[in-house]
Amino acid sequence: MTQKNTLREIEELADMGITLSDGTRLSARVWRPVDAGDDPVPAILEYLPYRKRDGTCARDALTHPWMAKRGYACIRVDIRGNGDSQGLMEDEYTQQELDDAVEVIHWLAKQPWCSGAVGMMGISWGGFNSLQVAAMQPAPLKAIITLCSTVDRYADDIHFKGGCLLNENLGWGATMWCFSSRPPDPALVGDAWREMWLERLRAQPFLPETWLRHQTRDEYWQHGSICEDFGAVKTPTLAISGWGDSYMNTVPHLVDNLQTVVKGINGPWIHKYPHFAIPGPRIGFLQEALRWWDRWLKGIENGVEDEPDYRAYVMDGIAPETKSLFRPGRWIAEQTGSTRHLPMETLHMSDDGLGPKGPLTAQVSTPLHAGMDCGEYGSFWAGPELPGDQRLDDALSVTFDSAPLPQRMDIVGAPRLRLRLSADKPQAQIAVRLNHVLPDGTSARITWGVLNLTHRDSHAAPQALEPGRIYDIAFDLDHIGYRVPAGHRLRVAISSSYWPMIWPSPERTCLTLHEAAIDLPQRPASETDEWVFPPEDADLPWKIRTLREESNIRRTEIDKATGHVRLSIIDDAGLVEDMEHGARSGTIAREDWVIHPDDPLSARGCCHWTAETGRGDLSLRTETRCEMWADAGFFHLKASVEAYENDIKIHENVKTSRIPRHML
Repeated sequence: MTQKNTLREIEELADMGITLSDGTRLSARVWRPVDAGDDPVPAILEYLPYRKRDGTCARDALTHPWMAKRGYACIRVDIRGNGDSQGLMEDEYTQQELDDAVEVIHWLAKQPWCSGAVGMMGISWGGFNSLQVAAMQPAPLKAIITLCSTVDRYADDIHFKGGCLLNENLGWGATMWCFSSRPPDPALVGDAWREMWLERLRAQPFLPETWLRHQTRDEYWQHGSICEDFGAVKTPTLAISGWGDSYMNTVPHLVDNLQTVVKGINGPWIHKYPHFAIPGPRIGFLQEALRWWDRWLKGIENGVEDEPDYRAYVMDGIAPETKSLFRPGRWIAEQTGSTRHLPMETLHMSDDGLGPKGPLTAQVSTPLHAGMDCGEYGSFWAGPELPGDQRLDDALSVTFDSAPLPQRMDIVGAPRLRLRLSADKPQAQIAVRLNHVLPDGTSARITWGVLNLTHRDSHAAPQALEPGRIYDIAFDLDHIGYRVPAGHRLRVAISSSYWPMIWPSPERTCLTLHEAAIDLPQRPASETDEWVFPPEDADLPWKIRTLREESNIRRTEIDKATGHVRLSIIDDAGLVEDMEHGARSGTIAREDWVIHPDDPLSARGCCHWTAETGRGDLSLRTETRCEMWADAGFFHLKASVEAYENDIKIHENVKTSRIPRHML
């Protein structure tokens, strides 16, 4: 059976209340057909903390009305303690958050305007909890679409990578410190807004402290990691991410491990929905989503389950661009599975470079600022955040170059690094980049990976290294789809630090490489697209008046007097006024990452966010700050939040903590 979707007239509800069993009222923004009461429709839930009234308005306007006109009720819910919802949020992905979502799903299914079928969709936080809620198997939940999410909260999120502490742990913690401390909209919640805000401010957790108290893969990280039991997810799942994001590994993990109908798409994009993401080409994500929902929420036999399991964009190798609007390449399609079945080509590292096996006598002890051109862990702001020319970082690393390739090479999948090495200290880390060297010497990062060598056997039970002992080490680099042209070279660059991506070990280390090889997943080169997506489509953009233009700054500085190296980032999201309800909103995010090339204990990260909201004569603002530094035995954290009403400070809170380092 097939069905042609005709556009239906829709209505929007700015604040539909959903009262939970404990009395907490969640606020939902709803788009649905006006005749849904007479002709009920499936519901699609997007459930996250990022403030539906001002935080996600731009993407909501493009997405939810479009789907509602095609016969769905789109429900955008602020989770408890955020935006216009009551209650308090204690952490990310708590059982309370997931239980609330299950309650919301059952509530939606019982509404007279809902057919009883519910889908769940989201990017990032909303993609995470879509998977986690699916694993709880609420009966009305019939399918999900998860974008830019993870199956393993410890190994593949913003906290740790390869057992190394990601500085994004502090950076994203600063983001949530700002988002969750902002007030509800007085126009929606009425006179209770001020007390809701103060209650929120008084209880606000500083999440990097919580996260940093769990430095190994313990029960805290197992919660919400669906890799603990892939079989728990029984709902059909569409998974999407991009090579410019940090969550590209999730798509093949889901395709290869879920035991239900699952399809995966990896494009060239940063951390955005693919109908408006950069770099292009964009795709008709909404059309893809519509077919998914039509099949699983309406029972329309449209054949989506028979489409290829994995579709990925293989990017042409070009000179690096820190901000890219379009990436040339082509789409490939794997009918069964993702890339596990593809053959590997092994290249060895030796004193002669990258190629046949030979003697290797390299030592790796890099300056601690190696990595300044790494780019953001996951590009989000659409500023100059992608990895730049790697030549400066390569010069600080130990590198192995191949001969010019006799023919082009399509690398599709996760390269695997195999090493025999020793270290001179009980704690050490290694960072590996696979680069593409153009004929003019430009070096573009293809993919990368890191490993805390005390985690060589287990992220749950790390063990100190025995200095001088030789260990066999193996780990994967991130999944990628990348074409290296004929006549160009491959380079493997290895460093013992990767700042400001990861926090350094407490002592500067020297690694001795005894043997090293990299296995490269090869796919036969495709001349043309093996899959064609519909062009991007969207509803009308958010109607705003711009009060301050957005801007992005990223600069590196060297203090000639002290030798410290600093990366400064300023992401000004601008200030806008909603043309329909009149609220103003805007943020400025600032980060500073400082280190001395010779001193790992000089590392310091500082973040400062300004968030403005208000309407008419009412002006509300928060100033949130946090910083982190470390000595040999402890991490030190300091965070503060100040809240202002019409420039009068009404709240201030300062938190400090000292957390022991554990093999980190």
